[in-house]
Amino acid sequence: MASLPETAGEGKTLPDAWDFKGRPAVKSRTGGWACAATILGVELCERLTTLGIAVNLVTYLTGTMHLGSAASANIVTNFLGTSFMLCLLGGFIADTYLGRYLTIAIFTAVQASGVTILTISTAAPGLRPPNCDGSYSGGCARASGLQLGVLYLGLYLTALGTGGLKSSVSGFGSDQFDETDGAEKKQMTKFFSWFFFFISLGSLMAVTVLVYIQDNLGRRWGYGICAVAIMFGLVVFLSGTRRYRFKRLVGSPLTQVGVVVASAWRKRHLALPADPSMLYDLDSNVGGAENNKKKQKLLHSKQFRFLDRAAIVEDDAAAEQSKRRLSTLTDVEEVKQVIRMLPTWATTIMFWTVYAQMTTFSVSQATTMDRRIGPSFEIPAGSLTVFFVGSILLTVPVYDRLVVPAARRVTGNPHGLTPLQRIAVGLALSILAMCAAALTERKRLAAAWTDPTDTAGVVPLSVFWLIPQFFLVGAGEAFTYIGQLDFFLRECPKGMKTMSTGLFLSTLSLGFFVSSALVTIVHKVTGESGKGAWLPDDLNKGKLYDFYWLLAVLSTLNLVVFVVAAARGYVYKEKRTADDSVDGVELEEEGCCHG
Repeated sequence: MASLPETAGEGKTLPDAWDFKGRPAVKSRTGGWACAATILGVELCERLTTLGIAVNLVTYLTGTMHLGSAASANIVTNFLGTSFMLCLLGGFIADTYLGRYLTIAIFTAVQASGVTILTISTAAPGLRPPNCDGSYSGGCARASGLQLGVLYLGLYLTALGTGGLKSSVSGFGSDQFDETDGAEKKQMTKFFSWFFFFISLGSLMAVTVLVYIQDNLGRRWGYGICAVAIMFGLVVFLSGTRRYRFKRLVGSPLTQVGVVVASAWRKRHLALPADPSMLYDLDSNVGGAENNKKKQKLLHSKQFRFLDRAAIVEDDAAAEQSKRRLSTLTDVEEVKQVIRMLPTWATTIMFWTVYAQMTTFSVSQATTMDRRIGPSFEIPAGSLTVFFVGSILLTVPVYDRLVVPAARRVTGNPHGLTPLQRIAVGLALSILAMCAAALTERKRLAAAWTDPTDTAGVVPLSVFWLIPQFFLVGAGEAFTYIGQLDFFLRECPKGMKTMSTGLFLSTLSLGFFVSSALVTIVHKVTGESGKGAWLPDDLNKGKLYDFYWLLAVLSTLNLVVFVVAAARGYVYKEKRTADDSVDGVELEEEGCCHG
């Protein structure tokens, strides 16, 4: 069918994008940086809000709600873990029912309601236990079930909103750029860098301004600002509605994965044809016309061939077979690509377990150390993460200006390091961070044992000794986060961006949950108090350094598994599909570092 002629008034329209009224999107009037900026704005407010709550939450739980250190750490990691795990739910809803735009709008409103409840819980006197003068929570009245219930309601509504918002925001941002246009494709690459920058900027504001307000003016003011910020972000996001580019719903990729696996299992007794062209695909003579408009045909690969059975046409004609019994070969290849990404998904979880310590035990360490600057100013314990965020902001330009040119000469890759190589660097830095944390904790305890703490429970050791662990984890995040985001969005099949983002963010979620599980196990094995306990409420009587050494060992083993199982032998999609005449399995044997 011939395309309609362009007119000066209408301009060129995009074949796969629509405006807010459902008409083909006019390229000159929709999308681009103007729309991307409003999307970056809502992400900035989300990060400011979520981290503004999480980074200083452990001090509120121990100091105001009078919970133990380990219990408080687990509440924080479970809150953050749930936030990121709900990204999978948000992605499913966006792909199947609402689309990315409505998902972002609705879940941002949900997050705003959660933060509002949280603000009320910190402002109403009856929703907090009475103050006490004890140095540690053991001698104070613990928060009641009702008080904790209201707190949890606010936290998990916030987590639900965060999950739905984050599942779609990066994908919707990339939707504003036309990948078939070379100039806009370059802009999309820059969008991801700016996306990470705005996340870091929101984090910086959270750990400095918001934490200071929480500690000096009160939690109700700090959380109230968070509520206003996320509502402002929603208004900014909605302001771009008339200019956004929208994509059609394609259904949840999770459904596609389930259908392909179930169909292959149902046909497990059928013999695979020697010629892959006999398998049902988009350009088959029978059926597939509708899918041809939505999907780009993928080449057959010999890896995971058992899944090919899902595309075997049984005795009935293909047109008469249910979609749940017969999948196209392209559907099968998309599922194979998701499976290829799973080793990387699994081996990046451990980094976020290390990251979790920066918002829990590292903050608890800071509360026991000398945080004074000059005669009167004292750094809030939660604000120590400013060094963590600062290292992220410093690492990104250093990587672009110094590492990329040097790595380009060595690897021949125009981007310097591949996404998997960047992830490997991040994992290595997390190991160094835990070694530094363990050594610092030994020094902190030595200071506590040789010179008893004062009446406020402060160890005579400067809090700046914690900087190395914050700096190393921050630098590690700059490598790991960008590497993961690039890998999952670059390698995911077309139409699976939201699910791929959910997979990426689920590594953060599982990292926090693994942290909670490790704390619980260590607590049971070593005891909650007394001699030998690693993580008692009073860290000066524990062995937190052994917990850090445990994480260093686990992270080292994880890095080995990552190199062997995930990075070595992986071939990037761009290389695997570069030559239509070469079968995927032959490419997969060439190695990982040439993509």
